[in-house]
Amino acid sequence: MCTYTYQQELQTLIGQNLPWGKLAGKRVMLSGATGMIGKCIIDILMRYNKDCAADKCVDIVAFSRNEETARTRLGEHWGENNFHYLSCDVNTQIPECGQADFIIHAASNTHPLQYAGDPVGTITSNVIGTKNLLDYAVTHETQRFCFLSSVEVYGENRGDTERFAEDYLGYIDCNTLRAGYPESKRVGEAMCNAYARAYGLDFVIPRLSRVYGPTMLASDSKAIAQFIKKAAAGEDIVLKSAGMQLYSYTYALDAAMGVLTVLLNGANGEAYNISDMESEVTLREIAEWLAQDNGVKVIFDIPDATEQAGYSTATKALLNTEKVKLLGWEPQTHMREGLLRTVRNLGKCAV
Repeated sequence: MCTYTYQQELQTLIGQNLPWGKLAGKRVMLSGATGMIGKCIIDILMRYNKDCAADKCVDIVAFSRNEETARTRLGEHWGENNFHYLSCDVNTQIPECGQADFIIHAASNTHPLQYAGDPVGTITSNVIGTKNLLDYAVTHETQRFCFLSSVEVYGENRGDTERFAEDYLGYIDCNTLRAGYPESKRVGEAMCNAYARAYGLDFVIPRLSRVYGPTMLASDSKAIAQFIKKAAAGEDIVLKSAGMQLYSYTYALDAAMGVLTVLLNGANGEAYNISDMESEVTLREIAEWLAQDNGVKVIFDIPDATEQAGYSTATKALLNTEKVKLLGWEPQTHMREGLLRTVRNLGKCAV
């Protein structure tokens, strides 16, 4: 049942008005292939391939560090003519994979326990990994490089704006463990600009809000992921604060389509916020919705020091999405429906 639901969502998405023809017969290289967004992008492109002529299909080269995980997450594509997998750590030199018309760099640590438990890896994938993929791009005539960035590059809201526009810059205390993620994303963006100046590389930067959805990894330690997993298991939801943090969120499939929209329609050198402005809610509201819809309760608990070290200190982080909407992107699945779909999928099958 849940595989059908997810596949139906994919079918709906490829019917959206994107210039899919720009990808016809092209090769897309994607790092972080087993991540929440990476998997969505691959699933969308492979679903697109089912309806195209053989010479118009998208050729996909998927990178991740763990082949066993990749076979579990992407096993349905294994053996398909237009899907190629390579076990590769982007922090090392990228192996020769032939032409890469488009490169999407989605490999990154993205949740609190990773930030705290692997602080060096958090930084290197966004800096060294980005450099290695940029080097591959400039030596393989890549048409466009797409670096997935984050709402966290904006830092803390200085109280002078309701939503972060792409030209906003807030405060980050760089002398902290937690700063490794946002500061390295900032460096990754700067590195894209450096390669554009030095080598004429065309690039775009989607800046993603907090993302959730049916392709979540079991290891995801973000608050919303923990809430969803508890609800899917029929267990009480644990809230580790008063829950008044107000954030922008995006359903994973909408986020993936946002990335593809920026890849295909975005202007060279520009950054674009990807967020569902109808999904701006507090953590407490998310917990309460999940509890109401799944017959469980919300309970409060204080995180231990290790977990707390990976948490963002931001209490409000909303994105202005006027710029990306001019490219034609609109989110399709808003928060409460997205939560229902995600719980349904995680509760009945492993996606």
